[in-house]
Amino acid sequence: MEAVELSRFLTGMTLAVHIIFATIGVGMPLMFAIAEFLGIKRNDAKYITLAKRWAKGYAVTVAVGVVTGTIIEIQLSLLWPEFMRVAGHVIALPLFMEVFAFFFEAIFLSIYFYTWERFKNKWTHLIMSIPVVLGGTLSAFFITSVNSFMNTPDGFKMSNGKMLYVDPVSAMFNGSFGVRAFHVITTAIMTMAFILAAIAAFKLLKGKFEKDKAYHKKALKLTMTVGLIFTLGSMLAGDLSAKFLHNEQPEKLAAYEWHFEDERNADLVLFGVLDEKTQEVKGAIKLPGLLSFLSDNNVKTEVKGLNSFPKDEQPPLIVHYFFDLMVVGGIFCLVVSGVYILTRVVKKWRNFSTHKSLLYAILLTGPAAMLSIEFGWFLTEMGRQPWIIRGYMRVSEAATRAGGLTGVTIAFGVVYFIILFTATYVLIRMFKNNPPYKDVEKLEESRGEAS
Repeated sequence: MEAVELSRFLTGMTLAVHIIFATIGVGMPLMFAIAEFLGIKRNDAKYITLAKRWAKGYAVTVAVGVVTGTIIEIQLSLLWPEFMRVAGHVIALPLFMEVFAFFFEAIFLSIYFYTWERFKNKWTHLIMSIPVVLGGTLSAFFITSVNSFMNTPDGFKMSNGKMLYVDPVSAMFNGSFGVRAFHVITTAIMTMAFILAAIAAFKLLKGKFEKDKAYHKKALKLTMTVGLIFTLGSMLAGDLSAKFLHNEQPEKLAAYEWHFEDERNADLVLFGVLDEKTQEVKGAIKLPGLLSFLSDNNVKTEVKGLNSFPKDEQPPLIVHYFFDLMVVGGIFCLVVSGVYILTRVVKKWRNFSTHKSLLYAILLTGPAAMLSIEFGWFLTEMGRQPWIIRGYMRVSEAATRAGGLTGVTIAFGVVYFIILFTATYVLIRMFKNNPPYKDVEKLEESRGEAS
């Protein structure tokens, strides 16, 4: 493999690992903040225990996320030196702000961890979670801004291969930032909710302790409610993204949908197999006019086809499969969470909310949501090809020419395996022989003594 391909593979592998912990970093603080809010408002020890245990697990993932996030920033300079030479000063502000947001989160996270039961007013401790939620969210905003800049560069003038007259604020809040940041935040919270729901479902199916069932049922109700809300939000974000791509990156939208000719009443293509020579799609589900409607809320809207763009500027057509997998994962989560909420709303169906068949379906929402996140990132990054800075610099121009990347790639692969295995092992061991009901009983006893 050449240096460009190895650089792309290593960066993709790093991002695939980091996105797991970045997603947890955005979604988990809101989840334990909501649990604590409900615990205080309802004077419910089970919700407080949920918040404590979720926060405890979150500490492990934060530590790992710092490692993988730092590796990404180092790899920007080592693997993509030409990109950093040309654009490093333009994206410096959001990169700096992302580090600031992390420090902000880390400081208040420490305060949050070590001040349980330290305040007379219980709401004071909950207030400590707000900076943690803001820090995680802002961190995602700023790093998304850097990625958005690569898709829709702004805030500079190009002269003799140099980016001059830089406006860092315009570069940071570039054209795609709002839509993409909204998409990143909603999908991260949605995914975290379903991961926690999957854990609760697993415990209800396989848990050893009967006393824990009430605890896990409350966890399931909370996580599935949040999951449904943010799944709907992520679908709104997807709709806004389609409209943005139609106007600003039409070649990307066309590649997602294997749409080759400029056409009104364009079909939305799901699944299928493509013959690239004849541009014929076989075995696909075609939804008449829906691509035009998604592009501009009108079936008569003309959607540009890939054949309108130079061959060497067209994204790889494999992105269509990632699009299908992402959509299927999202729809699956929507259906399962919708069914669960329906069983909670309709009284005569409530017993079905913990039926084995539904619990097994909920168990699958966690992996489905996380895989959708992974597919979505591969989709958007591969859909930007061949550009690293759209319209200004190709990936092939930005990569390092240094040798020895094969060994480095293998080494990082081993490191990532160790990180993932160790983090998973520690999280399992942390809670395996520590059933929640014991924490709930201790909390209730301490409250009884205090009163």
